Amino acid sequence: MMVLTIDSQAKPLPAPPWRRLVAIGAVAATLGGCVTFTPDGGMSPVSAEVSAAIGKDTVKIASSAEASAVQSRVNALLTKPLTADGAVQLALINNRGLQAEYNALGISEAAFVEASLPPNPVIGVERLSTGGSLDIERRVIANILALLTLPARSDIARTQFEAARQKAIEATFRTAAETRRAYYRAVASRQTASFLEQARVSADAAADLTRKLGETGAAKKLDQARASAFYAEVSNELAQARLRVGTDREALTRMLGLWGPDVDYRLPGQLPGMPRIQTAQQVEVDAIRKRVDLIAARLELDAMAKTLGLTEATRFISMLDGGWRGNYERSTVDGVRESSSPRGFELEIQIPIFDGGEVNVRRSQETYMQAVNRLMEKAVNVRSEARAAYLTYRGSYDIARQYQNSILPLRRTINEQALLEYNGMLIDVFELLTTARESIATNVAAIAAKRDFFIATVDFETAIIGGGSSAGSAEGSVVTAAAEGGN
Repeated sequence: MMVLTIDSQAKPLPAPPWRRLVAIGAVAATLGGCVTFTPDGGMSPVSAEVSAAIGKDTVKIASSAEASAVQSRVNALLTKPLTADGAVQLALINNRGLQAEYNALGISEAAFVEASLPPNPVIGVERLSTGGSLDIERRVIANILALLTLPARSDIARTQFEAARQKAIEATFRTAAETRRAYYRAVASRQTASFLEQARVSADAAADLTRKLGETGAAKKLDQARASAFYAEVSNELAQARLRVGTDREALTRMLGLWGPDVDYRLPGQLPGMPRIQTAQQVEVDAIRKRVDLIAARLELDAMAKTLGLTEATRFISMLDGGWRGNYERSTVDGVRESSSPRGFELEIQIPIFDGGEVNVRRSQETYMQAVNRLMEKAVNVRSEARAAYLTYRGSYDIARQYQNSILPLRRTINEQALLEYNGMLIDVFELLTTARESIATNVAAIAAKRDFFIATVDFETAIIGGGSSAGSAEGSVVTAAAEGGN
């Protein structure tokens, strides 16, 4: 680009031209709208949406007083064993990763306010002195193109800020969902370990009894070895279950944002009872209408479309600066001192000789179409995810209910009859131990099926409102990445 500079010198004016630049800036500020920072960093719509969707409170910690209030609520929630709802509420106010997402919302608000402000003028002073001559030049320069495009840029930033709000809501939903999943895994692991503790006690008693019978000759060495092996296997399963208890509890602790003495929180000994199945109609329609990540992607696409329109409108003028210029000149000729104060204005425009703006326009068009295709792909995926989540939810409910209503009662009957027949010497130790092994495996599987149902419930809810896995969140930010690549 070549830069053309127009410099006009004129006689002193009654009203300095720099005042005109200030007037232009005031008009531009009026056109752009008066935008100020919100008291809570844009959190009010986020809190309202979260409360309406999942019935939980969320807060942005921005001061020591708010941090103290949050700690008080945390202490109150930890006074009794955590429920799933209590764990979610604790995470929403105490998880620092979620607080970082709220900080990102505040950063977006700052960008919105910045985009609504006129560009600051540039003031320059130059002083040249040679011999008896003195030349002082004063300049006030403003970006006229930025002033003219201020309303459009402010509108784009507003749309991007709305998209950032939807992302903050999605991050809140995601934190709540991941906390529920971690909670159900931690409680299920604890319940499994507790059951295996009881099974190991029974296995120990059986092994001890068989060993004593062997001392009297009433039990063969094979039966003693089988009983001892059964006890060892149950003990090994218990060790694995205890390991899962520790790791699953730590995963929940991370989601709750706890450290120090607070990590000694209490959990219930077993999963809650099975709720009634939820019936859902038109899950695809609900997902397309409610998914916050899809709403955010649409808003980002709108902002990109507006950016493309601005790029096309300014393709031939990539730089337009104007300003007021005033000089003070003083010289001495033949002992006589003379001075003058010429004033004028200057205008700088880039002439589109080599680049007519086609590069930026073509890049913006391709970036926009890329974002359109990504959004369409996401819409297809959202529909499919909603259908799959509902199928998993219904299927896991049927499986867990089958364990509760049929399989576990039958296993109890089998155990009772096997013990009666063993006492009546109708079956040997091998059959009794085999029945016990099968019963342990069935009970552990029943706990896992119940856990899977509760997790499937969380997945189904997030498939409708958003906040699924981290991978889904990364996919939802494709439009943002495309927009950044096009800048």
